[in-house]
Amino acid sequence: MAEILLSVRNLKVVYTNGRKQLTAVNGVSFDVLGGETFGLIGASGCGKSTVLLTLAGLLEPWHGQLALGAVSRFGGQPASDAYRQQMQMVFQDPYASLHPRHTVDRTLSEPLRLHGCDDVQTRVLDVLEQVGLDRRFRFRYPHQLSGGQRQRVAIARALLRHPKLVLLDEPTSALDASVQAEILNLLQDLQRQLGTSYLLVSHDLGVISHMCDRVAVMQQGGIVETLTGQDLVQGSCKQPYTAELLQNSQFA
Repeated sequence: MAEILLSVRNLKVVYTNGRKQLTAVNGVSFDVLGGETFGLIGASGCGKSTVLLTLAGLLEPWHGQLALGAVSRFGGQPASDAYRQQMQMVFQDPYASLHPRHTVDRTLSEPLRLHGCDDVQTRVLDVLEQVGLDRRFRFRYPHQLSGGQRQRVAIARALLRHPKLVLLDEPTSALDASVQAEILNLLQDLQRQLGTSYLLVSHDLGVISHMCDRVAVMQQGGIVETLTGQDLVQGSCKQPYTAELLQNSQFA
């Protein structure tokens, strides 16, 4: 059995607006194994994207314990560089996640220079090749790329520092159906080549069943059950809420 790469224990996130408090994530615990794709599904507002943003170090405050490899974080601690190096995120909208005035080369080169990469040009060309883009895309701007090409650049950026875990927040929902399949196949090819683990949030049953080894079902900030990919395809679940989700096929 693969070793545990990510351990999440009793994660809780509470939003405060004046005197009002909203518990977005309430006591969530799960593990992601090395080399697997673990999915989070549930209706809109159930807390799945909040989980990703918290794990990525983009949301505070939070409570609980996170462990990624040998690096641990406790209740509200900021993400260290050692933690961030092991975990990167790919967002839903590839256009919004790329700076409109930065070329692909600048988007990929700046993080490498910031972290002292010895051969920036070689690494940029290597990662572009990994995601299926040749060097002619290097000096283009986001508006000169298709949606699928922009998402390939976003994936390339996430891979720059050889992360062990990539967080995927609806990575194909802004793309045409034909391009969605290309990006999903690319992600699977990269996983086989690099041994990367994925934590995937999606509202699309087809995407989840195609990609995931295991799936946690979220409702009102908590996990109600965890299924294998085979359970998902066969509709084998214990909770009526999960059965309703699977029947609707879309977790909008």
